[in-house]
Amino acid sequence: MTWMLAFSGKLSHKIIGMLVVFFLVATSAIGLTLLISWQLEGVAAAINDAGSQRMRTYRIGHLMARGLEARAQEPTVGAALEEELKHFDKVLRDLQLGDPIRPLSPPRNYEVQDRLSDVGKAWQAKVRPLVSRYLAGARAERENAADGFAAEIEPFVSNINELVLAMERSYAYDTNLLRSVQVALVFLAILGTVLLIRYFSRLVIRPVGVLHAGMQRMTGNDLTVRVPVASDDELGGLAAGFNQMAEHLETAYGTLEHRVEAETRRLAQRNRELGILYEMTSLLSEPAPLEALCEDFLDRIKTKLGADAGAVRLYLPQTEKLYLMTHDGLSDEFVANEGEINCGDCLCGDVFQSSRPAAFATINPPESMRLRTCIREGFATATAFSILCDKQRLGVYNLYFRQPQALSEQEMHLLETLGHHLGVAIENQRLKSREKELAVSEERNLLAQELHDSIAQGLAFLNIQVQLLQDSLRKGRAEEAMQTAGQLREGVQESYDDVRELLVHFRTRVHQSDLDSAINAALEKFEGQTGIKTEFDRLGPTVPMPPTDEIQVMHIVQESLSNIRKHAKASHVRVVVNQDMAQSRITIQDDGVGFDPQNDPNCQSDRHVGLQIMRERAHRIGGECRITSKPGEGACVTLNLPKENRETV
Repeated sequence: MTWMLAFSGKLSHKIIGMLVVFFLVATSAIGLTLLISWQLEGVAAAINDAGSQRMRTYRIGHLMARGLEARAQEPTVGAALEEELKHFDKVLRDLQLGDPIRPLSPPRNYEVQDRLSDVGKAWQAKVRPLVSRYLAGARAERENAADGFAAEIEPFVSNINELVLAMERSYAYDTNLLRSVQVALVFLAILGTVLLIRYFSRLVIRPVGVLHAGMQRMTGNDLTVRVPVASDDELGGLAAGFNQMAEHLETAYGTLEHRVEAETRRLAQRNRELGILYEMTSLLSEPAPLEALCEDFLDRIKTKLGADAGAVRLYLPQTEKLYLMTHDGLSDEFVANEGEINCGDCLCGDVFQSSRPAAFATINPPESMRLRTCIREGFATATAFSILCDKQRLGVYNLYFRQPQALSEQEMHLLETLGHHLGVAIENQRLKSREKELAVSEERNLLAQELHDSIAQGLAFLNIQVQLLQDSLRKGRAEEAMQTAGQLREGVQESYDDVRELLVHFRTRVHQSDLDSAINAALEKFEGQTGIKTEFDRLGPTVPMPPTDEIQVMHIVQESLSNIRKHAKASHVRVVVNQDMAQSRITIQDDGVGFDPQNDPNCQSDRHVGLQIMRERAHRIGGECRITSKPGEGACVTLNLPKENRETV
C-alpha cells in the first residue's frame, strides 16, 4: 500500500509514501545494528565472567591446599571457600540465564550452549561436591577431597577454556556482522539519497522549473505561453491553473483598453456626482433665509443636471397642501394652476405621500398624473423627488426637461439624496427660527419680571405719594406736602436708578478676555457707585466657559449686587470663583443685615421675583443657585455649575 501511495495519487501522497518507505528501511537497519551491538555488549560481559571462572577455580584449589597445611582448619579459609562457591554459582547462573541489568548475555548458538551445559554439569556433579566434602569433613576427608579436586581441576578448567573460546568465536562473528550491517547502512544511505534526489527531481524540481520558465516568459509579456500538464497531482493542477491564468490574462489584456475606457467614464460620472453632492452640501450648510435657500438649491441642481425648469414645493400642515416655495423656467399659467395643490391631486402628491422618486416621459404619463400641466407646458420629461428630514415629509422638488432625458440609477439616487439634504437644511432653518423666537420670548419674560419687580413697584409707590400730595394740598397742609414731595423725589430717584441698573443688566456682555475680568469690572463699578468695599478671589485653574454661560453668570452676579445695594446695608462684599475640571462654583457673600429665606415675605411674594429670576438663569445653563442667610449674619448666593449638567443642557 505504501509503495502504491509513493507512485500514484497526489503529490503529497507520493512524497509521504517515499519518505515512509525510506524511514522504515532506515529504522529496520538501525534497529538491527542496535540489536547486534547490544548482543556484543552482553557477549563481552559473558566472556569476561566465563574467564573469571578459571581464576576462581584455581583460587578454590589454592584455598583447599592452604587449609591442609594448617594444623586446624582456619575459619578464614572456610569463609573464603564459601564466598568463592557463592560467586561461582552466581556467575554460572548468570551465564545460563543472562543479566539484562549489566547487561550480560552469552551467545545463543548451539556450540556455546553445549559448552556451557558441560561446564555446569561438571561443576554440579564433580567439582562442587568435592569442595563441599572438604568443608564438611575431617582432616583425612579434606585430604581426599583436595586430592580429588586436584585431579579434576585441569579437565574442568579445560571445559571452561573451550566455553570461552566458543564465546570468542561467536563474538567475532557478531562483530563482523555488525561491520557488514554498518557498511550496508552506508550503501543504503548513498542509494537512498540518490533515489530521493532523482525522485524529487522528476516529481518536483523539474515541473517547478517548467513553471518558473513559463513565468519568466509571461514576465516578458509573452501571454501565449502554456506549460505541459504531465501529472494529475498538485503540480499538475498548478500547471493547469497557470495555463488558465495565462489564457485569462491574454483575454483581459486584449480587452484592457475598452475596460479602462469604461472604468474612466464610470469614475468621471462618480466624480461628477460627488462634486455635485459636495457643492450642494456646502450650499445647504450656509445660513440663509428659507426662500433664498430653496432658490439657490434649485438654481444649482437645475444647472448641474441640465434641466430646463424646476420647482420646490413645501408642505403646509395647516392647509394640508403643497405650495410653490420657488420656481424657475415655469410659465405664469403653470404657476397659477399648480401654485397650491392637494397632496393627492397629481404625481407630486403621490411622490410626497409615498416618498418614492418618479421620472417619466410625458408622452406616456402615469395614471396618477391628473393635472397634466407639465404636458401642456411642453416638457418631454418630468421628475419629482421627496424632501425628507428624519423620515418627516417636508415637500417635493421637480426638474423638467424639454428633450427626452433618461436618468440613470446613480443620478436618481443622487437626486433623492439631495432631497434629504435639502430637507435637513429646511428643518434646521425652521429650528433656528424657533430658537430665536424662544430666546426673544425668554428675554422678554425676564424683562417683564424685572420691570414688575422694580419699576412697577416704584410707580405704584409714586402713585400713592401723588395721591397723598394732592390730599395735603387740598387741605392746605404745606409742611406735610413738602414732606410728601421729598418722598416723591426719593421715589423718582430710586426708580431712575432701577431703570439705569436694568439697562446695565440687559446690556451686559462679557467683552473682557475672561469671566474674571468681567467680574472685577462689575465689582469696581459697584464699589464706585455705592462705596461698599469689594473683594474678588480666584481658586483653582481657569476653565473656559461658553459665552452664553458667562453672560448668565454675569446676570446672576449683577442681580446679587443689586439686591445687596437695595436691601443688605452691607459694608463689605466678597466674590469667589472656584473652578476645576468637575464643576464651577461662584459665591457672592456680604456682611449685611441678612434675612430669613423661609419666612421673609419679600422672598415669598410674587412682587419680588429677583431671587426666582436668579434660579431660572442658573437652571438655564444646567446649574443651581442657592441663597443662604440669617438675620444679622449677612447673605450668601452660591452658583454651582457641574460639568455633566452643562453638557446635558
